[in-house]
Amino acid sequence: MDYEIKSDLKRLDSLTDEDIRRAIAEDPDAAPELDEAMMAQARPAEEVFPELVAAYRARRGPQKRPTKVPVSIRLDPEVIEYFRATGEGWQSRINEALVEYITKESE
Repeated sequence: MDYEIKSDLKRLDSLTDEDIRRAIAEDPDAAPELDEAMMAQARPAEEVFPELVAAYRARRGPQKRPTKVPVSIRLDPEVIEYFRATGEGWQSRINEALVEYITKESE
């Protein structure tokens, strides 16, 4: 893939830390550089956004003993579209369809 780099990388590479700090200070849209006083005011995410943290932690994490094997497989686009349209858990539904198939085949 060909693409054009629009940044002046040589100029950016030549900037000193002082040049960067000055540019940050002059840019009204730039977030200020974190200092010790700001870090002292920082609070844990669960204090600031408890609902968001709870929702994130409620997601299924890594399994202690994984029962499934990660694999890369090529499927037709319409198969993926069909299962994705069924919502969250679509990959598990593909697995269920395959398990059903092999169960019928082995009868």
